[in-house]
Amino acid sequence: MNDVHELFHSVQQLARQMTKALNDALQPFDIYSSQWTVLFLLKTKGSMTQKEISDYLAIEAPPITRTVQKLVANGYVRQVKGIDKRTKRIELTEKALEEYPEWEKAVLQMNQELIQPLTSASKEQLLLLISDWNQQLAIRGKEFE
Repeated sequence: MNDVHELFHSVQQLARQMTKALNDALQPFDIYSSQWTVLFLLKTKGSMTQKEISDYLAIEAPPITRTVQKLVANGYVRQVKGIDKRTKRIELTEKALEEYPEWEKAVLQMNQELIQPLTSASKEQLLLLISDWNQQLAIRGKEFE
């Protein structure tokens, strides 16, 4: 098997395992990884339009729309009119802000469990490699816009 195929297969398998672990950690709260991603983004970056969320996460609009609709239905986000009346900003509700610390605690615990087998040096190296690769992919993506 080609080394590049093996690398990408391994990355995809790792991503699947991490998503499954995240879903398992959030299951008691009836939240899925896709929803957590949006909640975390809004908590760390503040209110955003759906387009901004879609662009930042590099996820197409339809899945983001479904995720936001589910979060609205659960009372975790609300849509508010922006300065430009044609756009709506998505923001966390008081309910989400109240429950967020419990979600974050579960996610952080799961993250610690997953990363625990790695040495400090391996963690640093992995972070550097992923960050560099992610930056290169982001630059490449902008070239095709």
